[in-house]
Amino acid sequence: MDHALVHALQIDGRASFRTIAEVLGTSEHTIARRYRKLRSHGILRVVGLLNGPRFGHTSWSVRLVCTPDAAGSVAGALARRDDTVWVRLLSGGTEIACGVQTRGDGEGDALLLKKLPRTPRIVAMSAHATLHMFAGWRSRVTVLSEEQAERLRPAPPQEMEISLRKEDHALLRVLAQDGRAGYGELAAASGWSQTTVRRRLGQLRSGGALRFDVEIPPQALGYHAEAWLWMKAEPSALAAVGAALAAHPEADVVAATTGPTNLMAGVTCRDTQDLYRYLTERVAPLDGVRELETAPVIRTVKRVGTVLS
Repeated sequence: MDHALVHALQIDGRASFRTIAEVLGTSEHTIARRYRKLRSHGILRVVGLLNGPRFGHTSWSVRLVCTPDAAGSVAGALARRDDTVWVRLLSGGTEIACGVQTRGDGEGDALLLKKLPRTPRIVAMSAHATLHMFAGWRSRVTVLSEEQAERLRPAPPQEMEISLRKEDHALLRVLAQDGRAGYGELAAASGWSQTTVRRRLGQLRSGGALRFDVEIPPQALGYHAEAWLWMKAEPSALAAVGAALAAHPEADVVAATTGPTNLMAGVTCRDTQDLYRYLTERVAPLDGVRELETAPVIRTVKRVGTVLS
């Protein structure tokens, strides 16, 4: 039941408990009770995220090397920033990888160009722009039938002109903490009526400006080895290698980037032996990969916009 609930929310994070219960063939009370228990234990969280590229935002992959005593505090400070999407401690705990989304007006570049380089406990830094996403954060739970999934799947986004208002940013701040926040809470935050909030959320979703994701620790699903990969692929093979990696169930995110390496991926495996087999049997045979660097994830501090305890 828990796996089915997670899968349902990954299809539509705002689906009502009644709708999910009808699809799963159980009671609304059961679904609500299971959701609240999973959320209260920190196992499951739905988050609402702004589709930055829709508004000209740029995504960056940032790597930092810190002094041994500083990595934890620097990672925590990064995680508390609104412009970071994910933050991970890597290797021996002295390296940090994070995803940053900056606005096109130049203000967001202050993190990359001014603040971080002036922090004395950061001894090295590199930042590379994301050029293309082959795969984004995705589900490892797929237990529903296609017929069940289709009953939950929201309508695909449409091309329409959308401008963000001050009230929209208030909504987004609440949804970043709880993607299933009630219309009353959202109305109080924005100053709109509940009817207006409901209509505006529909507009943002249908226009592709707002998406919902599910944050769930991979350990809760039996996965205990995470790693971040940086690859240098032949330019002529970049698209093919990226597409091949995106088809691997182990790959959570795959993206083409600027910089000395042109492809990055976050992968999750059952254990270190599973990770070894993945690297040697799935990644190594790919034609066009010239170099590969692997860094194990020690701790995820922030994922899909959510700071983790």
